[in-house]
Amino acid sequence: MSGTQQLDASSFLSLCLIFNILFIKLEPETYSKYYNYDQLTDLLKSLAQKYANIANLTSIGRSVENRELWVMRITRDPTADGPGKPKFKYVGNMHGDETVSRQVLIYLLEYLLEKYGEEPRVTELVDSTDIYIMPSMNPDGFEKSKEEDCMGKDEGRNNAKNVDLNRSFPDQFEEIHVNAEEMPEVAAVMRWILQNQFVLSGNLHGGTVVASYPFDDSAAHDNEGTYSRSPDDALFRYLARVYAENNPVMKTGQPKCEENINETFKDGITNGAKWYDVAGGMQDFNYLKGSCLEITMELSCCKYPPSTQLKTEWDNNREALLAYMEKVIHIGVRGFVRAARNDAPLADAVIMVAGINHKVSTSRFGDYYRLLLPGTYNITVLAPGYVWYIFMRENCMCGFYILRTVLWFSYIIWLGLADEEKDSRVTVQPQDFRHHHYNDMELFLQKFSSEYSSITRLYSIGKSVQERSLWVMEISNNPGVHEFGEPEFKYIGNMHGNEVVGRELLLNLIEYLCRNYGTDPEITQLINSTRIHIMPSMNPDGYEVSQEGDISGVQGRNNTNNYDLNRNFPDRFNFVTDPRQPETLAVMNWAKSYPFVLSANLHGGSLVVNYPFDDNPDNVSRYSKSSDDDVFRMVALAYSQENSQMYDGHSCKGMDLYQEYFKDGITNGAEWYNVHGGMQDWNYINTNCFEVTIELGCYKYPPAADLPKYWERNRRSLLQFIHQVHRGVKGVVIDSKDGSGIPNATITVDAINHPITSNFAGDYWRLLVPGKYHLTASAQGYSSVSTFVNVPKEGVEIVNFTLNRIHSYTNGQTTEDTTPVLDPSVKEFQSLIKQLSGESGLDKLIKDTPTQSSFRYRCYSEVSEFLRGLTLNFPEITSLQSLGQSVEFRTVWALEISNNPKVQEPSEPKIRFVAGIHGNAPVGTELLLEFAASLCINYGKNAAITRLINETRIVILPSINPDGRELAKEKDCTSTAGKTNVHGKDLDNDFFGNASQRAAEPQPETRAVMDLIQERGFTLSVALDGGSVLVTYPYDKPVQSVENADTLRYLATVYANHHPKMHSGDTGCPNSQMGTIPNGVLRAAEWHSHMGSMKDFSVDFGHCPEITVYTSCCLFPPAEMLPTLWAENRKSLLSMLVEVHKGVRGVVKDKNSKPIVGAIIVLNGGVRVFTSEGGYFHALLAPGLHNIEAVADGYQQQSQKVSVSPFEAASSIIIEFDMENDIFGLPRELVVASAAAAMTALVVTACIIWCICSAKSNRQKDGFHRLRQYRDDYDDEIRLMSMGSKKSLLSHEFQDESESEEDTLYTNKL
Repeated sequence: MSGTQQLDASSFLSLCLIFNILFIKLEPETYSKYYNYDQLTDLLKSLAQKYANIANLTSIGRSVENRELWVMRITRDPTADGPGKPKFKYVGNMHGDETVSRQVLIYLLEYLLEKYGEEPRVTELVDSTDIYIMPSMNPDGFEKSKEEDCMGKDEGRNNAKNVDLNRSFPDQFEEIHVNAEEMPEVAAVMRWILQNQFVLSGNLHGGTVVASYPFDDSAAHDNEGTYSRSPDDALFRYLARVYAENNPVMKTGQPKCEENINETFKDGITNGAKWYDVAGGMQDFNYLKGSCLEITMELSCCKYPPSTQLKTEWDNNREALLAYMEKVIHIGVRGFVRAARNDAPLADAVIMVAGINHKVSTSRFGDYYRLLLPGTYNITVLAPGYVWYIFMRENCMCGFYILRTVLWFSYIIWLGLADEEKDSRVTVQPQDFRHHHYNDMELFLQKFSSEYSSITRLYSIGKSVQERSLWVMEISNNPGVHEFGEPEFKYIGNMHGNEVVGRELLLNLIEYLCRNYGTDPEITQLINSTRIHIMPSMNPDGYEVSQEGDISGVQGRNNTNNYDLNRNFPDRFNFVTDPRQPETLAVMNWAKSYPFVLSANLHGGSLVVNYPFDDNPDNVSRYSKSSDDDVFRMVALAYSQENSQMYDGHSCKGMDLYQEYFKDGITNGAEWYNVHGGMQDWNYINTNCFEVTIELGCYKYPPAADLPKYWERNRRSLLQFIHQVHRGVKGVVIDSKDGSGIPNATITVDAINHPITSNFAGDYWRLLVPGKYHLTASAQGYSSVSTFVNVPKEGVEIVNFTLNRIHSYTNGQTTEDTTPVLDPSVKEFQSLIKQLSGESGLDKLIKDTPTQSSFRYRCYSEVSEFLRGLTLNFPEITSLQSLGQSVEFRTVWALEISNNPKVQEPSEPKIRFVAGIHGNAPVGTELLLEFAASLCINYGKNAAITRLINETRIVILPSINPDGRELAKEKDCTSTAGKTNVHGKDLDNDFFGNASQRAAEPQPETRAVMDLIQERGFTLSVALDGGSVLVTYPYDKPVQSVENADTLRYLATVYANHHPKMHSGDTGCPNSQMGTIPNGVLRAAEWHSHMGSMKDFSVDFGHCPEITVYTSCCLFPPAEMLPTLWAENRKSLLSMLVEVHKGVRGVVKDKNSKPIVGAIIVLNGGVRVFTSEGGYFHALLAPGLHNIEAVADGYQQQSQKVSVSPFEAASSIIIEFDMENDIFGLPRELVVASAAAAMTALVVTACIIWCICSAKSNRQKDGFHRLRQYRDDYDDEIRLMSMGSKKSLLSHEFQDESESEEDTLYTNKL
């Protein structure tokens, strides 16, 4: 053959392949047989080859028995990814014996492939949608199943490891671990879902005929009957109806299955959990983790019907399958998110719909798809590091164009559906009008919490005197979570036990909100945009002794201890001296734990809204205006205007002898009458929350028959007042460097002396009346930013602040903030510290690391055995050391916990926990033993605990007075037995560093601890003692001033703030003489002044700050109290492990990068720390800007200013020394200049002398010259003779005596 006729092998194979593809002939579908795995595989491969232009076959993983999990992708250009096409999927045969789903999906993909290009409907669907069809998720189970097994009696339901795949996905209400070896099918599908941004999905099953939608389970896990709403409940119902209405059997709602012949489903759909509870289901995982809306379709009563029924099943489901798929392109909003600067697509931008707590994100191409029902929506696009800009495409796709640096964007989008009519909605009113005693109220709350678990969370903030729970019902579309940018609101009722109307109205409100969510637009929007907390009864004990019919009495008004709770809060004028009650403490702790913005306290006895201030220093009735008087009047009027009787101003017509009148139904508290210790003033002064007091009627305990009237009068007011939380300004304070939110930033408004602070995530809310304002945002370590803002008459204005970190200053010179790129591990740890420092970081850690100890007091031998047990069971992270022995030869133990306990690691902070300095206060010993055990047990199990131990050296001294402990007696709250050691010495009076101050040698216990302290290297020390509930900081000795007092006080405050009682400042101890202690923190000398304390020694000679924690009023409380004391102190102890990583740390080195050991680091001109091996130092500092000076012999002093954050780990700084600048005590420049001047003068003088001598030598006589020459010759001769060089001397006798040029030159030089 000629060259042009030759055909090489590769070309021949290519032609053969093309021929096979073009001429593949598939047998026509008969709809009369099931395909086993091999047949299915062959069929799918053949279809993929024949329709390669629109079909691509891949496997997403393998089953237990190594079968491929096939997925057919059907779309135009199926091997390429691109923007503009939403992703849809169908999954079948999840339960192996439910086989109809497998077959109808085979028929569906055949139908789509065959009809493409022929039927416009199919062509449009395939061209515009990225369709993925998985006929069988459980091929192993299918192979074991038997045809005509309608009830699923054989083994095919589960996978080959007998795992139910639809009970094995991670669940929101139950912890489920996915074991890839036991359930590789689940692991593969999870990976597939998370890697692809599917928009809509269907999971096909069998066993009945119904469309089931999320959620599939509830927190209560009731077997059936509990409706578990998702945020997209209305949309899910619509999608389920789309499928059901297009299935002739399903739409009847009466499947008439033999197993349950009477089972019915309204409209052929059901909420999953209401039908029956399924934990670990795939549809909930899709929605919660994959942002994909999925419903479950049950296709047939018989799970594995005879093959003769397959044609009928296909006919029943074909239209439903197509109609359901079409919804992915026909409803909702879609578009692109791009950068305005360069039109680049932005991946992972978050698309949020106001009022619906379900977010979707953009793909890597910047496109997004959000399914929505008809309506008006506020769409927010959030992209870190960008601000918003809107651009409308001509094709009506909403394109969000984004600019750098700020975050927020909002835009209103109108959507419509031609074939969907709006539901007619009727507001459901409460039906439960009666007086609820405590048990009745508790059951009511539990009922609604269970029935509406998707929008409610029932929690207790504490207990009353008589141990009744103080219940709070949270109502939100994402209960249990603070959503970024969403304000938090609270109502409190029944503070006075006999004022019951507020209690019943709040129960009515809970019912009203729950029953109307998802149907009433106002209620739905309110719940979706607000986190609402409702406490029906703050004084349940008082209520129980109150009497129905009480008009103006006092029975039940106070709590069980007979204290008026609304006179029991800390007062700004210190009028309140009563002990703080448990109900008061619980509410104070609650108010400081949540970022509440607005609140109302519901009372009875009059009809008016009362706003701050409630008192004045003169204790007289006159207007006491707060800085936000205009705001308080605005929110008070919002309530009263909706209650016509209240707004009238005549509060108690016919009942009040004095005929009180309140203009517009509102009043300033102090103008009405003075209330000291009121809750509303405390909220305003001590938190970000604005609170008013609402008097609901003149009848304190009206008959139950009157309750409907109270509801009708106050329903609109209650709702309108909640709406006020969305007034003023809100936004986020952002760090310009990394885009993260700045917690605890201060927002101030010019001319209003009431700053508020940002939440942990950096979001803030500031109530303001409409008008123009000048706002300033500031934060420690950042430059302040100010801006002008116009607050609208309706709604809230969004104002974001981006703050720049303050640059450090080195020796007066500004340096740029050039933080080096951190090692990922370091960055991860810094993120952990920030997380644990946040609002609920430690709470989550405690929840994730439960303890199961049986608490009891241990004697010395048991303590020793316990410590040895820790080292034997956890040898990799523990080391036990004897510091010395007590007088009676008991060992003073020190347990170290770290990832390398026997090796010094100077770069890691070192923290010391000490207890038992007084033997009669052993609570601290037991707490530290439990603390050590919890750390060890959770090492390697909990990531946060593991990382803290890896990065910290923890030293625990559980008992430094073991002899005294043996003498103490349990349940003796005030005895001094065992307080001292056996020599009668109080060890906390025995720590003296100077011999001149000491009358005798230190006790052996003291010496052991002193030696440990003087090793230095400790960053922080925490000592536990007993006899009160507070924290003290140095000094114990009476001194006029304390260096670094701010830092010491701050460390003590951190401990107290994490304690549920301590931070309130009320010790609650009998016979306490101190009264209220601000924040529960006190300088030690103000508590019990004395010399020789351990904390003073630690500061002065160990250069380590130490705080003392008094854990309980009783020195030796009963063992039954230990679990409570552990629960109260555990969070605080953990906070110290976090706090020790803050402050400032760094390395000191010279120009050659050689570390300098022993350099002195001076903090703010006072406190000193020293660099250790490697040049490392670490010092704790209060948040703020600090001066750091470094001094070392032979080097020039260095100084820097550093910023310390209360939420972030210490940033490492490097101090590099130049050589010493002083010489002989004088500046180097002066010494060098003086030396240069002296040398110059010397050279000039020498030149002058040389010139004079040279001139004289020219006039010298020859005789004198000869004489000098002979003298020189003689000198040379003597020198040479002494050297033994006679030859040189003899030769000199024959020299020419005439003067040579060399002689002349030599003479001149002389």
